[in-house]
Amino acid sequence: QVQFVESGGGLVQPGGSLKLSCTASRVIGSILLMGWYRQAPGKQREFVARISNRGLTNYADSVKGRFTISRDGAKNTVYLQMESLQFEDTAVYYCNRDPPFDAYWGQGTQVTVSA
Repeated sequence: QVQFVESGGGLVQPGGSLKLSCTASRVIGSILLMGWYRQAPGKQREFVARISNRGLTNYADSVKGRFTISRDGAKNTVYLQMESLQFEDTAVYYCNRDPPFDAYWGQGTQVTVSA
């Protein structure tokens, strides 16, 4: 079992930036793939980005070129740097292994993009 705690969300204007953090309750080096996901109001949760334990990354088309995922094994933490934020990025952001385990979903962190 592992618990993930997301943080770093907030209110930001369009074009702004935020950096999200996801800290795990145990070492995540053995987890091959870690991912960020998001759920906007009234929509299904969707994939945002993933990173392998070797640093290989993959992004949803909607965030490619704007978001950067990274991981720090020593801190058991995965990050999501978000740039050029748009209204459509408003959502609750979660991290989980990839593919996600239902039991590992945390509370998420709210990101709101508003003028």
